[in-house]
Amino acid sequence: MNIQEATRALSKGQDLSGDEMGDIMRIIMQGDATPAQIGAVLTALHIKGETVEELTGAARVMRELAARVKVQSAQVADTVGTGGDGAGLFNVSTAAALVATAAGATMAKHGNRAATGKSGSADVLEAAGVNIALSPEQVGRTIDSVGIGFMFAPTHHGATRHAVGPRREIGIRTLFNLLGPLTNPAAAKWQLVGVFDQAWVHPLAEVFANLGSVHTLVVCSDDGLDEISIAADTAVTELHNGRIEDYRLSPEQFGITRQSLEGLVVQDAQQSLQMIRSALTGEAGPAADMVAVNAGATIYAADLAESLEQGVARAREVLQSKAAYTKLEELAAYTQQFSVQQ
Repeated sequence: MNIQEATRALSKGQDLSGDEMGDIMRIIMQGDATPAQIGAVLTALHIKGETVEELTGAARVMRELAARVKVQSAQVADTVGTGGDGAGLFNVSTAAALVATAAGATMAKHGNRAATGKSGSADVLEAAGVNIALSPEQVGRTIDSVGIGFMFAPTHHGATRHAVGPRREIGIRTLFNLLGPLTNPAAAKWQLVGVFDQAWVHPLAEVFANLGSVHTLVVCSDDGLDEISIAADTAVTELHNGRIEDYRLSPEQFGITRQSLEGLVVQDAQQSLQMIRSALTGEAGPAADMVAVNAGATIYAADLAESLEQGVARAREVLQSKAAYTKLEELAAYTQQFSVQQ
């Protein structure tokens, strides 16, 4: 199927098979489509509504074309969000990844610079002194040595550059907004994933099942965060060993009083880093609560806790011990050695 045929089919409301969607992704990512063709097919997909099969087919090709990261651990986890929630909070998933690492998880953190927020995971880690300009092989060495590494999306998904211009110009969310969390270059099969809309919580868990994930929690809160919220209930779909279950979480379940997120909004990466530092060095407050619930869910998704509640309790222990902050310093120091070599 060529891209014009796909656009015609989609514009009539017809779904593509996983293989057909894979063919279209390959055409886009190998530079064989014009900007107008890319914009048209992405818009037609968006208007029709992307299916689980289409997302699975697209993700498979994006994974296939990614610059892979090889690690020694057989159990690699990630905590990542689609972004696009418009809340402008500090980098919760980055802090959660550091806490999960200190709790014993092997974390391959996949992320980018800010697109809609004020600080992306790449921005805040760079502000903390982490060298994000690493090759896939250097990232693998970092994960093996420190327990966590950061995979800067443009380095690993260079083939997506062909879609950057059309995506920016059409100005709507496209399937690429959902593909980031689905295409971890270290092939993480344990993950906490946040999405910008509750309509995607269950379908994305189905896509992860198709892609072979072992334990995945897909979340979106009632107040629209691509995280577990401390201000509202959160919708969750959990995939575990092939079984998929939908449920809801409340802050009270973890002993947290509902509280405003106002104090967690940041204007830039430095402010985000300041908030992460305060949470990781044991300072109580909403930032620590937000990190604890999301890190706890990551620890649970990484199969290092029997329940979410146990995961959150373990995250609180790590925050009190300041071990996650030590892990951030270790990550910065280890990655800086590659600056000297470059």
